[in-house]
Amino acid sequence: MLIRRAEIEGTAGLDLRTLAGRIAEVGPELELTAGETVLDAAGGALLPGLHDHHIHLFALAAAQSSVRCGPPMVRDRSELERALRTAGGSDPWIRGIGYHESVSGPLDRAALDAWVPDRPVRIQHRGGALWMVNSRALDLLGLDAGVDPEGVERDARGRATGRLFRLDSWLRERLDARGPPNLSAVGRQLATYGVTGLTDATPGNAAPELEAFLAALERGELPQRLVLMGRADLPEIDHTRVTRGALKLLLDDHSLPELDSFQRQIEQAHADGRRVAVHCVTRAQLFFALAGFAAAGVRQGDRIEHASVTPPEALEQFSQLALTVVTQPGFVYERGDAYLKEVDGIDLPWLYRCRGFLEASVPLGGSTDAPFGEADPWLAMRAAVERRSYAGAALGVEEALTPERALALFTSPADAPGARARSLAVGALADLCLLDRPWAAAREELRSELVAAAILAGELIFRA
Repeated sequence: MLIRRAEIEGTAGLDLRTLAGRIAEVGPELELTAGETVLDAAGGALLPGLHDHHIHLFALAAAQSSVRCGPPMVRDRSELERALRTAGGSDPWIRGIGYHESVSGPLDRAALDAWVPDRPVRIQHRGGALWMVNSRALDLLGLDAGVDPEGVERDARGRATGRLFRLDSWLRERLDARGPPNLSAVGRQLATYGVTGLTDATPGNAAPELEAFLAALERGELPQRLVLMGRADLPEIDHTRVTRGALKLLLDDHSLPELDSFQRQIEQAHADGRRVAVHCVTRAQLFFALAGFAAAGVRQGDRIEHASVTPPEALEQFSQLALTVVTQPGFVYERGDAYLKEVDGIDLPWLYRCRGFLEASVPLGGSTDAPFGEADPWLAMRAAVERRSYAGAALGVEEALTPERALALFTSPADAPGARARSLAVGALADLCLLDRPWAAAREELRSELVAAAILAGELIFRA
């Protein structure tokens, strides 16, 4: 492919040639060779393809056929009731996502039965750890008939309340007999954002999930490159577009492991040649994880996912340990109004920090955490710059980034979030994102609608 008249790293009027999946030549007015596809950039900025450093692809695909149950689409009880009552589809189950207590308080079987008594309902909390189901669903799952996996909440009489904690894999085994959802729509959607690489951060990824992803790639459903985090037994991967990523460890405040056991998990992963990524969305989880890394040692590329609350004393430890952070500035926009009402005032300045990490020389990568956040990385970039909620409230404005730094959150290498952004140098992979205007104009908007084309290994995967 020959891309003509592009703005490349601030220089206008350059051509870029790709060959065998890599950048072969960059310069003004390159001569066209036989058989080349020509793409006229018309002065638009040509960028490295975006990489979302933390996403959940099968969950995102399932979410596309799910009912939205939380802000900003659903804001109160009447809107939630209407969304559930009018849910269509051929599946008898109603699957909801994104619920938050600001809509209608804690949900259980009784609340859901009042709205939908005749169809099985399962709604996922926006935090991802909790599913809420009605009585019809409980009957089909057998939870009041002797079936009792760990994580089922029960009342004083031993009756299931309809609240299921950390039971994603169990539910998937019982309900998703058709196998993982098709990823075609997700792959196409992400390509329209200029996304050419993804890190799936689902903690349960193991051999079956790897097989499903490889099959999806073989069928052409997913046009992006993929880094796959997962369990300790996730097999090594020999594939041109898929690599094995970090061991993913989850922490929950109510069930933190013994510190020495956590330390051994980190040490074993390092001995196996794996990096470690730890889910941390509270102060307790963050300080526990930092203590574990301090005891076990840090391998280059070890990372903290989310770092939702990072007070100054934790930031000092990050610098000392040389840990990477992958965070979601989009949550400032999507969830900021709820945070301002519910988060302890002492923590508000330290939510989803950006500039603070960079000033402390902590490598910082960006992600969407879709489907728990919107899958559009441009929305996350804009939130990192503006630091405003959906309703327009300011949240941590001192953590704001320049548009250039916000873009860099999503253009760092797949295996090194927060490292120097990938350049469009000769020999680099030809994974590219073309905008419809120069960067000086694009930086004022940071919207996915500006993406004119996405290119993977020198092949178009999206053109507006």
